[in-house]
Amino acid sequence: MRQFKRSASTAVVVAALAGTAAVATATPAAAAGYTCSTSSKSIDDAAYTGPWADNWDVTVTLCAKRSGSTVYSYAKISWDGPAYGQVDDSTIFDGAYFTLQVKRSQSGTDPVMKSAHSYGIQSALENSDSNANYNNSYTTPVLSYPIGSAKGLGDGELLLDWNNDGKGYEKHLFTASPVV
Repeated sequence: MRQFKRSASTAVVVAALAGTAAVATATPAAAAGYTCSTSSKSIDDAAYTGPWADNWDVTVTLCAKRSGSTVYSYAKISWDGPAYGQVDDSTIFDGAYFTLQVKRSQSGTDPVMKSAHSYGIQSALENSDSNANYNNSYTTPVLSYPIGSAKGLGDGELLLDWNNDGKGYEKHLFTASPVV
């Protein structure tokens, strides 16, 4: 009887861990129906003028899907940053955020129907590995908007304010998701 309890307890723990693993690995990208566009750019550290490489190679994947009359969008931002002299340097940026947008697709400029700022990206950008290499990624929360029968898409922009460069926020645009 005692062995059965241990076996039953073990089975419950294993089942709970399996359920946690399934939840932990689920991402918006894993959900059915999203269509995505990926674009990249090299962004110069405007606060550094020394001899070492200082560009951040940033890749943004913008995704959107439609469910009924609602458009859902999210972005995954990943980067290969330079190696700095300090591990986890929280002074690289005075500020950084990603603005995710749901837009209505139309002829000419697509109007923004809803947007949200994701400020959590700043701490991810300033988080390095133990060798002070700033390579990481960040996924925004999903943004939704009831757009009716109109076509919609996901778009976004990365805003970076480098520490002590005196320029304020610089906007970096990426390719919008396909129209849904």
